[in-house]
Amino acid sequence: MIEIFKALSDTNRMRIFNLLMKNELCVCEIETILDMTQSNVSRHLSKLKNASMICASKDAQWVHYRLNDNFVKNNSELISYLKNQFRSNDIYRQDLGLLYSYYQHGLSCQDIRSNKEAVLQTIKKEVEND
Repeated sequence: MIEIFKALSDTNRMRIFNLLMKNELCVCEIETILDMTQSNVSRHLSKLKNASMICASKDAQWVHYRLNDNFVKNNSELISYLKNQFRSNDIYRQDLGLLYSYYQHGLSCQDIRSNKEAVLQTIKKEVEND
């Protein structure tokens, strides 16, 4: 239990967890949506993974992360609490807005690899117009 609370004690890890509650994501998608460096995202993902909150699968050069099914099953009250907190906080709602914009534009890891800055500008523009 201590590892879970340590993992949740950082805003960036909470932001990542919030995104992963919605869908499985590649490292490059997380770093783009949260506008963070790959090394920073990987460090935070490692802490979440060490707490058994998330798991990873590799697809060619991409690593995809998702919530650990056992963690979700065994911590339903915590998950419900976090969902409520995420809904009431602007930064987490904004992150989800960027994620939805990313999906609405049909963007992918390939687009990020080609021009991360253009993808970031596209999804931010959409959210700023709302």
